[in-house]
Amino acid sequence: MLERRRGAGLNKRDMSYRQKIDPHNGLLNFKAGTALPGYWRYFPAAEFAPYIEHYWTVEWDLAEPALRETLPYPSAHIILEGDVCALSGVSTRKFSRMLAGRGRVLGVKFLPGGLRPFLTHAVSVYTDRVVPLPDVFGAAARRLNTRALAHADHHAAFAVVEQFLRTLAPQPTAELAQATAIAARIASDRDLRQAEQVAALFDIGLRRLQRLFGDYVGVSPKWLIRRYRLHEAAERLAHAVRVDWAQAALDLGYADQAHFVRDFKRLIGKPPAEYFRALAPMPPG
Repeated sequence: MLERRRGAGLNKRDMSYRQKIDPHNGLLNFKAGTALPGYWRYFPAAEFAPYIEHYWTVEWDLAEPALRETLPYPSAHIILEGDVCALSGVSTRKFSRMLAGRGRVLGVKFLPGGLRPFLTHAVSVYTDRVVPLPDVFGAAARRLNTRALAHADHHAAFAVVEQFLRTLAPQPTAELAQATAIAARIASDRDLRQAEQVAALFDIGLRRLQRLFGDYVGVSPKWLIRRYRLHEAAERLAHAVRVDWAQAALDLGYADQAHFVRDFKRLIGKPPAEYFRALAPMPPG
């Protein structure tokens, strides 16, 4: 792994981020086990808690190329790597990348809805798009990748990112609180299977709910419900020794096994039974 050191020009208070230990990383094709080597997460400063889920970094030094695939959550990201300085909107497809040699990426994962206060327009503009960061935030975003990656120390690097985010002066709104609360409930409540249920639970009209999600989250509430089902499915398979497929489909809220198989194959690229048989042990740390 890359050597880490203190960054110059930043005091210790600026470089203090609490590490986040969370097994839900969306990694595909591996059985549950040890944490993915070279992958760290950190909670943001308290002032950014209404907007940002965590900061993340991935570092690798590989003798042989390795394919990594993830099932993205309904979140936008800032991506900083080499000559990449970009905003990645919510992705409706799995992410695949072949890692080779040595590399490092820094990222900001926004909460569902959390990007909106940094913008003057709807988050849905960036759904399934990767856009240069200066095209979104102007000249202040230029070379943010170079400035942050100049620090090998994670805390110093993310302090640079936070200094930039602070200049954007986001302000919490009632709509933000509502969007994040609804998204969090959908993520945690598997009894919510229809957007109409969500609208009724939060006493909000269905059309208003859809407009709120288009503006703040970037995808529909129906899409969010389906995506979290598939996240849970992939996690269950990663931990399972054997699977009752009909029962698994019911547990995940599907009317029948065929609908579960269809959704899983559409997103992940193979039927769940084939995916389960091919799961590999977690790579050693």
